[in-house]
Amino acid sequence: MIEIMLPAFFISLILIGIHSYLGLHILKRGVIFVDLALAQLAACGAVFGILLGFPIHTLNSYITSLSFTLIGALLFSFSRGKKIKEIPQEAIIGIAYVVSAALSVLVLDRIPGEAEHLKDMLVGNILFVSWSQIIKTTILYSLIGILHYIFREKFMLISFEPEKADKSLNVKFWDFLFYALFGVVVTSSVELAGVFLVFTFLIIPSSMSILLFSTIKQRIIFSWFSGLIIMVAGLLLSVKLDTPTGATIVCMFGFSLIIAYLIKRSFKTMKE
Repeated sequence: MIEIMLPAFFISLILIGIHSYLGLHILKRGVIFVDLALAQLAACGAVFGILLGFPIHTLNSYITSLSFTLIGALLFSFSRGKKIKEIPQEAIIGIAYVVSAALSVLVLDRIPGEAEHLKDMLVGNILFVSWSQIIKTTILYSLIGILHYIFREKFMLISFEPEKADKSLNVKFWDFLFYALFGVVVTSSVELAGVFLVFTFLIIPSSMSILLFSTIKQRIIFSWFSGLIIMVAGLLLSVKLDTPTGATIVCMFGFSLIIAYLIKRSFKTMKE
């Protein structure tokens, strides 16, 4: 048991750490489904890789997947510009998601064992992550974390003070860099955990922290610790009940968000 749970715990620590931080940016930008869209684009790229003969979880498959994700990053960074102001950015994100999902279905229809490939993309199998994958992911995400720290003022300005950023920065360039780094994270995470878990890690811990805390520092710390605790609880529950790991963890996060909301409402009622 411990041999299976320990790698899953460490990769969860890494994924929760970076996604919960990025989630605060995404929620503040109001592009809630950008993670889901980029994750689906990454999965679509992986499907095309399989069609081209690249086994999943290989370097060629990763490059193909990342290429699709970077195209999405380019699209999303330019979609906030004046040239496309008639179409909301959220609509463009939704279109990218649904088209890439449809493309994935069309390609999977031509691949033997398509149901298993689809399940792997959506929910992944975090219990079977290898130590080599953990090491590679740790190094990659540490480098991305360093870049985020170096450019934190620009990324924060665009996310939290967009009007000020428009006057002082080349927003399209810094937006593309943000989404490109985000795309690298999503592409790597989808390989390990699947589309559903990646979206869950990004949005739910951040949403809970916003409900309960007011400062960025408090929200980041709470997102990390709560996300890890919920993740471990979901892992243990899935093993105990012998249920699909990814789906069990997602449901656990959803249940926790409801509790956070009820706590928020209770405090508000007490103050009134």
